[in-house]
Amino acid sequence: MDDLLNRISSKAGIFGGKPIIRGMRFRVVDVLEMLANGMTKEQILKEHPVLEADDVKACLYYAMLKLNHPVIYARTTD
Repeated sequence: MDDLLNRISSKAGIFGGKPIIRGMRFRVVDVLEMLANGMTKEQILKEHPVLEADDVKACLYYAMLKLNHPVIYARTTD
């Protein structure tokens, strides 16, 4: 899985240092947003041929690592 993380990087001069895919001007959050809006991996790859299947996996893995923290703050309904 660490090979997937090699696809994700940050550069200060690109999108203010936000994580990008393979050094391209394609943000991790863009892929995550497409998935959250119901697009399938296949649809994303068809619409964005510059991306590879492992790029989508890398975005999901990166997000999982960022969220896998022992303390998660969530809104309560109390």
